[in-house]
Amino acid sequence: MSDLLLSLQITALGMGLVFGAILLLWLTMVLLTLFTADAPLSEGDASVSPAPVPVSETGYKLQAAAIAVAIALAEQDLSSAHPLPEPPTAIVSAWQLGMRTSQRSEKGNFRRH
Repeated sequence: MSDLLLSLQITALGMGLVFGAILLLWLTMVLLTLFTADAPLSEGDASVSPAPVPVSETGYKLQAAAIAVAIALAEQDLSSAHPLPEPPTAIVSAWQLGMRTSQRSEKGNFRRH
């Protein structure tokens, strides 16, 4: 009975250490996000850069589409998919020939000339 209690204590200790480590990692992540997050900027802050000027996204979309087509065509040329040739006729090995001969002789189909 003491072995069972000892094993349960070891299991509880191990599980406690695992969950404690998970909670410690969680706490560390929360603290890191609190201290490293960007502070919200106030409206009167002089170091704030002006709002970005809208750029025509049409040019970027056309360039992205052209690049995607070029990549697809290049991958199509590099594709190694092609029909496989039929393998050459296999030569019967000595073992196969011996087995086939013994099977034919057992059936009575084998004749010696």
